[in-house]
Parts: sequence; structure tokens; C-alpha cells
Amino acid sequence: MIIVEPPAARYEIAETSGSSEEHLLERISALENRLARLTERLERGLDLLLRQAQNSYFDRALVKALIGLLTEDGIVENSRLEKLWNDRCQKEAQEQEESATREELRVKIMALYQGPQRNNFEQFVNEGFLLIEDQQMSRGIRSLQSAAELAVGNAPLLSFVGEHFFRTGNTRLAKDYLARALESAPGDIRISLLLGLTCADEGDTTRAKELLNNATRRGASSFAAHYGLGRLFIAEENWRKALHEFKRALASKPSPEAHYALGCLYYQLARDSLAVRHLKKAIELDAGYGEAFYVLGLIHTRRGHEKLAKESFEKAQQVGEASQEPKRSGRRRQASGKSRTFPLFQEVTSDARGLMTGGDERLARVLRQDALSTVVIGDVEAT
Repeated sequence: MIIVEPPAARYEIAETSGSSEEHLLERISALENRLARLTERLERGLDLLLRQAQNSYFDRALVKALIGLLTEDGIVENSRLEKLWNDRCQKEAQEQEESATREELRVKIMALYQGPQRNNFEQFVNEGFLLIEDQQMSRGIRSLQSAAELAVGNAPLLSFVGEHFFRTGNTRLAKDYLARALESAPGDIRISLLLGLTCADEGDTTRAKELLNNATRRGASSFAAHYGLGRLFIAEENWRKALHEFKRALASKPSPEAHYALGCLYYQLARDSLAVRHLKKAIELDAGYGEAFYVLGLIHTRRGHEKLAKESFEKAQQVGEASQEPKRSGRRRQASGKSRTFPLFQEVTSDARGLMTGGDERLARVLRQDALSTVVIGDVEAT
């Protein structure tokens, strides 16, 4: 079959093809024009960045020259200034990271709400995080507490508020919010760890042991968890298990506090040689550990080494005065040579409050920091 195309049809196709080519050429010309303008703007931006970099270089050179001049005159300590500057940069970087984490948490909290008062809830949450960002922590937490009353099962919100009270040492409120958070998220190991330590300090030792054991079994093995369990066993006078947990605490986080706690336990068990070894290790790691010097003095007193005991007590007092920490009257005075049970392991009932640290503020601070820094991913723990 022979198909013959009319001339009119061929003309229309040619005309259409020519029109399309002209349109494409116009589009290409427009794109080239835009690309040229964009290239020109990028060149101007690059030139501006180069000028700013040059200005920053000159400013830095000027600052270094001024620092050098002030250092020569003895007005500024270069090493101290550099340390302050590094600390400031690290602090700002940490604050930015915390701010980003809080923003992610805020979005998560809002997404989980399913109640009828969404507008009020969002207002409380937004206001709370804005106040916290503005360094008004107390007001921000109060606003988030109001939000928590509208969202009974919002685990991230309850956990965040509970962690705040845990961090500040308000164990009563920490226990309330963390317990409600665990009800909503029973598989959260981190909440189990924090709530276990809080229950122990509130005198609820049975639940504390259950929560801490559960946390360590499922991946939250840490200095805080093992120390907490060891302290509970001490209250029961189960010295073998207490020693086992304290050794695991030291293995989890070799630190002055871990060696100090083991030294106190060995002192309690009258195993003075091991106690001295761990206390000296604590002092080696931190020469300003006054409590370690004090317990060392108690051991020397018990051994009848009066001169060494006096030196240790004097060193403990000097360290305490240098650090300007509040001192308890019975802790720094030991001139008579009479040995007493150290407050860390003083005789208390197993349901007494403040069981974890026996009033030792330094140890309490380290426990909170370690527990809060323990991040559990699945069944794997990392600090």
C-alpha cells in the first residue's frame, strides 16, 4: 500500500517543527541569561566571603597581638585565657546540641498528644520549652507540669520532667513523674534506671532493687546502676553481693568516686590493706578528694598509726578549706583517734531516705550525672 501525504499536511508539520525549535531556543536563551546572573551573584558572594575571611584574619591577628602584649606586661595569662576560650566554645556547642535535642523532643511530645484540649496542651508545651531556652528553667518546668496534667500517658513529657527533678535532687517529684512515665513506656530501660535510684533514695528498696536489676539485665549496666545495687545490699548487710556490685561499678567507670566507694566498703569490712589501696588510687586520680583523705585517716587511727592519721586528717581539712565546700562538724574533726563508721555506710534501716549516698553531695552529683548520661539503644548500653 502506498500512502501519499498531502502537501498541506507536510507544510503544517514543517511549520510546527520550526515553531517548536524557536520556542526551545528562546527557553535556552532565558536559561543562559538566568545562569549568567546566578554566576555573577555567586562571584559577588564569594568575593564578600573572601573579604570577611580576610577581615577575620586581621581581627584575629590583632587580638593575638593584644594578648601577647598583655601577657608580656603580666596582665593576662595566655594559658588561662586559652583554656577559658576553649571552655566557652565547648559550652556553646553543648548548648546548641541540647537546644536541638529539646526541639526534637518538643515535636515528639506534640505528636503523641491525642486528648481533647490540644490548644491548651500545645500552649503549655511551647511556652515551657521557650522559657527553658530563655534560661528560665523553673517557670518552664511548671508550664510542662501543667501540660503533663493534660496528657496522662505522654511518656516523653513525663520522663523529661522527671529527669529534671532527678537532676536537681527532688526525689519525691522525680519518683512521681518517672513512675508515671514507666507506666506509659514499661520497656524504657533508662527510665527504669533513674526510677530505681530514686526509689532507693525514697526508701522503697524492694522496688528499687527490682528496677535496677531489670535495667542492668537489659543493657543499662553503669556505675550508677551497680553502685545503687551495692548500696541496697549494704543496707541488708549482704556484704558479698555488695562487694560484687561495687567491683562491677568500678569496672563500668574507673573513677575517684568508684575507688573511694570500694575503699569505704573495705574499711567497713576491716580489710584495711585493700581499703588503703583504693583510697590512695582515688587520691591519685583526684588530689582534692578530701573525703578519701579522711577515711584514710580513720584507717591509720584504727591501725594505731597516729602520725599518719594526723597527716591525713590535716590534709582532708586543707582540701576542704581550699575547695570552700560546706563541712559537716563530725567529718573533719578526728583528733581524739576514736574510729567511727563513716557516714557513707552509716547504720541506717533499709527503708531510710537518702540511702544512696548517705548525704555525700559529691557522690550524689556523680551518680546523677552518670545515670543521666547513660544512653540505652535497644539492649546495648553506652555512656
